[in-house]
Amino acid sequence: MNIQEFAATLKLSVSTVSKALNGREDVSPETRKRVLEAAERHGFSPDPAARRLRRQSADTIAFVVSAPQTSFAHPFFLDMLMGVNDAMDNSGYQVIVASARSVEAEIDVFKRLIERQRVDALLFGRTRRQDERIAYLLERDIPFVAFGRSETSSDYPYVDIDHHVVGRAGCARFIALGHRRIALVHAPEYLMFSHFEHEGYAEALRAARVKYDPSLCVETAISEEGGAEAARRLLALADPPTAIVCGHDLIALGVMRGVAETGRVPGRDIGVIGGDNHPIGRYVQPSLTTFSAETHRAGKRMAEMLLERLAGKPAQDLQEVWAPELIVRASDGPPRAQTASPAQSKASSSRRSRTLQA
Repeated sequence: MNIQEFAATLKLSVSTVSKALNGREDVSPETRKRVLEAAERHGFSPDPAARRLRRQSADTIAFVVSAPQTSFAHPFFLDMLMGVNDAMDNSGYQVIVASARSVEAEIDVFKRLIERQRVDALLFGRTRRQDERIAYLLERDIPFVAFGRSETSSDYPYVDIDHHVVGRAGCARFIALGHRRIALVHAPEYLMFSHFEHEGYAEALRAARVKYDPSLCVETAISEEGGAEAARRLLALADPPTAIVCGHDLIALGVMRGVAETGRVPGRDIGVIGGDNHPIGRYVQPSLTTFSAETHRAGKRMAEMLLERLAGKPAQDLQEVWAPELIVRASDGPPRAQTASPAQSKASSSRRSRTLQA
C-alpha cells in the first residue's frame, strides 16, 4: 500500500504518519508508537526516495520567486535572497533559485523540485488566499516557510509584514489630514497581502464614518503602468479622489505619473502613499511617503525558521507577523481645492465666456 492508504487504515493524516515514520518531534510518543507498530504489522515501508528527501539528503533548499513579479531587478527579491544566504552560510545547505513564468505554471515548478528530489525544503512568498502550493506542500509533508499568511491553512511556518496596517494606517493618515475622497490602488486581491490592505482601508473608513465607495478601489498589476492606468481611471471620475493609498511602491510611482499627466501635482493636488519602501521612492519628486518593509531581515528570519523546522520544531511555533512603520516624506498632505485638468479648465472657461456674453 502507499502512504495514503496506510494513513487511511490508521485514520490519521498523511502528514502525521509521515512525521511519525521520520521521527519528528512534533508527533506525540503515543502516535509515533502506534504508527511504527502498524507499519511493522502491515509490512509498510515508505518510498525510499521520499525518505531520503525528508532526511535532508539533497542538502539543497529552493528559493522560489513567485509570479506575477519574477524580475530580480526588484529590490524586494534581492534583499530577501541576501537575507536567506546570510542565514544559510554555515548551515551546510546550498540555495537554488527557481521561478515560474505565470501564476498558473508555478505549481508545476514546485512539483518538479519535489518529485525529482532536487530539494529538501522551500522558501517562497506572495501567498494567495487560496494557495495550491501550500496545500500541496502540506499534503506531501515537505518542509517550507512562506512569506505571508493564507486562508488555505494556518498550519505552516511564515513571516509576514502586516499589510492590514498599510491599508488602515495609510487611509487613517489621509483622514486625519482632512481628506474624505480617498482611493485604494492595490494588487489583485487573490494575493493575501492585497486582501489585507483592502480590509484595513475599509476599517479606517468605518472608524471615521466615511462612506465606502467601491468606485475608489482599483485592483491593478504590480507595475508603474498599472498604477498610472489606475490613476487615469480614478481622476476621470465625476468626483475624483483627493488622496490615493497604494499597496505597493511601484504602483504608487505609476499613480504619481498618472496624476502628473492630468496637469495635477502629486503631493500637492493629490496625496499619494505607497506600501513597501522601494529605494527609488526617496529620490522621486515629491519623495514618496510609504511603509517600512524589512525584506532582508525577513529573508534571514525565514531561512532560520526553515532550519528550525527541519530540526523538528512545530509549525505553530514558527509564525511571525511584523507591523510596518509609516515613513513620512513629501507625497502626502492635506487636501486643497480640487485642481481641474487642462481639458476641464478649458470647458469651464468656455462656460464662463458664454455666461458673460449672455
